[in-house]
Amino acid sequence: MGNVTWDFTEKVVVITGSAIGIGAGAVRAFSDAGARVYGLDVDSTRGTQVAAETGSTFLACDITDRSAVVTAFAEIGEATSRLDVLINNAGGFWEQLTTETTSETEWDKVIDLNLKGVFLCSQQAIPLLRESSSGRIITLGSLAGQTTMYRSSPPYAAAKAGVQALSRVLAYELAAEGITSNVIAPSAVLTDRILEVRGPEERARTQATIPLGRYGEVDDIVRWMLFLASEESAYMTGQIVTVNGGRFMA
Repeated sequence: MGNVTWDFTEKVVVITGSAIGIGAGAVRAFSDAGARVYGLDVDSTRGTQVAAETGSTFLACDITDRSAVVTAFAEIGEATSRLDVLINNAGGFWEQLTTETTSETEWDKVIDLNLKGVFLCSQQAIPLLRESSSGRIITLGSLAGQTTMYRSSPPYAAAKAGVQALSRVLAYELAAEGITSNVIAPSAVLTDRILEVRGPEERARTQATIPLGRYGEVDDIVRWMLFLASEESAYMTGQIVTVNGGRFMA
């Protein structure tokens, strides 16, 4: 897919977690492909900067806050009257804790960001996706939601497993309307968050477990987002696409 020229002219795309990492890469890729892109994030400084660089639109939005999500999608709907692609990208965790050391506050915070936010955004997107001839929901999962082979975060792993189940439910519910729902499940992608959470020694240990011999790059994930948003993926729904360099072979 690296040499494919994608054309999303006149398509409306919403990307959560648009300020950094994979989300920012997706904003750039879909903007370059001609889409009308709306980026949602709590980081107004970096989100606005990405929007200015790409000609996209940034909306400050906490996806764990229902009222904020309702307001953001109402604004998008008023401006566009439809939505073609929702990319549920926002997520992550802040500390690598054990189940025993995870506080209830930490549990709620991580579950809300990684699972509740996907539910709230998908719920508000559905009426707008119905106005498209080829609605797409693409959600970022994780290897942590598929198996346990390295230290992660208990609520993060639980949330990502939930994301996969929710995506299949959406696929089933919306199939008759031509709206697809799929998950991209990366393993280790070299983003700022990985650099913050994992030190050099841990990163080296992780890289040694990847058959292809390297961490994933943002473009490795974004290329799959482009494919799943395209007409070429029209007969694909309810699937988990594992993009992990061979680290986990299901």
